[in-house]
Amino acid sequence: MAAQDRSAPAARAVGLSKAYGSGDTAVLALDRVDVEIDAGRFTAIMGPSGSGKSTLMHCLAGLDKPTGGEVWVGDTELSRLGDKQLTRLRRDRIGFVFQAFNLLPTLTAEENITLPGDIAGRKADAGWLAQVVETLGLQDRLRHRPHELSGGQQQRVAVARALAARPQLIFADEPTGNLDSRSGAEVLGFLRRSVDELGQTVVMVTHDPNAASFADLVLFLADGRIVDRLMGPTADTVLERMRRFDSRGAKPTTATTD
Repeated sequence: MAAQDRSAPAARAVGLSKAYGSGDTAVLALDRVDVEIDAGRFTAIMGPSGSGKSTLMHCLAGLDKPTGGEVWVGDTELSRLGDKQLTRLRRDRIGFVFQAFNLLPTLTAEENITLPGDIAGRKADAGWLAQVVETLGLQDRLRHRPHELSGGQQQRVAVARALAARPQLIFADEPTGNLDSRSGAEVLGFLRRSVDELGQTVVMVTHDPNAASFADLVLFLADGRIVDRLMGPTADTVLERMRRFDSRGAKPTTATTD
């Protein structure tokens, strides 16, 4: 895949709304969200439980259909795509890393990494795959099956699988949720390196200020809206921003940009 145009957003939403249910019982998860995801940048999405952060990621990734507004991946507006076209876009242009590793136990690490391409009948670029494997430190683990790997190593395999097709976007949903702190920091470091050294675009949903500190930009959601953003975050500055939210997910007193 050609290198991304970093002057254009990798993804964006315009007036994005998502409601679950109908009538008096409807729950508004996203409320007219406008956001751009810069190419070649690591963006974290944070907010209280029920703030809409996972819903935003799922809509941006084409995993969930919005109730209103538009979602663009590059120059493609997702509502114009049929089911097969949307499946192809997710397969060819988006990579996913989830809290659960989702590795097939009977396959080796290498076979798990190349599986999506094998299913699609598309041979992985050998040079790119070697670069991904080296960046993630998996050279000596390719012939191991998941039960022979630590949790951190399994998640690194999952990250490599997401990177293997050289997608425009990587979406990571609580990727360190099942890892201890050391393994989690290791995986986050590799996601950071995939941005810095491989030119990837990463969007991560997390509740952890330490995880968010690996990002270039943190977006804060409350009540289905983006209410704050923080450039160049540290764990302390993220925690300070999060403290502005009360237990009901109330908005901060001010929205600021650093």
